[in-house]
Amino acid sequence: MKRRDSLKVLAAGTVAGVTATTIGCKESTTVENDATSIDDNLYGRTASEKEWDQKIMSETFLNEHEMATIAILCDIILPAKGEAGSATEAEVPEFIEFIVKDIPDNQIPVRGGLMWLDGESNKRFNKTFVKCAEAERIQIVEDIAYPLKEGENSDLSPGIHFFDKIRDLTLSGYYTTRMGFRDLGYRGNIPGIWDGVPEDVLAEFDVDYDPEWIAKCVNQDTRETIAEWDDDMNLIT
Repeated sequence: MKRRDSLKVLAAGTVAGVTATTIGCKESTTVENDATSIDDNLYGRTASEKEWDQKIMSETFLNEHEMATIAILCDIILPAKGEAGSATEAEVPEFIEFIVKDIPDNQIPVRGGLMWLDGESNKRFNKTFVKCAEAERIQIVEDIAYPLKEGENSDLSPGIHFFDKIRDLTLSGYYTTRMGFRDLGYRGNIPGIWDGVPEDVLAEFDVDYDPEWIAKCVNQDTRETIAEWDDDMNLIT
């Protein structure tokens, strides 16, 4: 299985817990990191929820250097491929910035992890992660990309836990955007078509439909017509 396909499988579980109450979906793909992006038609949320969102959007937590580092990590995790855009094209770093403000428990793990990453990069290459060459970045990432086995200890444990969180946030951010939906092939809720019980099943139980009833109830040309009933609860249309 290819890496991006593996991440799609992970995403199916990761995004299951992400709901519309966590982040609003705009036509463009994600929430803008801009206080002006909240409008009355975006969420369908209560006044207090809109006020909270406005507050979150107006604040800044991650600085420019931290956002640049996250952008690099996001695109290492989900680079552009074929028709699927990259994590940064889907504005995943902005999503992560939103989440760490909206759920403050993420702030220390994310900021602390970024500090660890720069420390490890300086130790290996005498420069911060963003200033490293691509091969140098990948070398660090490959060392922290896999979870520790049960009972296993490593000097890289802080980085492993950090990368695991960033990977989860990246998948959650990407696969809850229109771009991510397209990559998954997710079509959303679509109406099904019911043509009645199959003929072979009816024959097995020696039953059939009343012709008048089946003409009213199983007619795909009128499937969006709202049913009407008479006073005796007989179906009219």
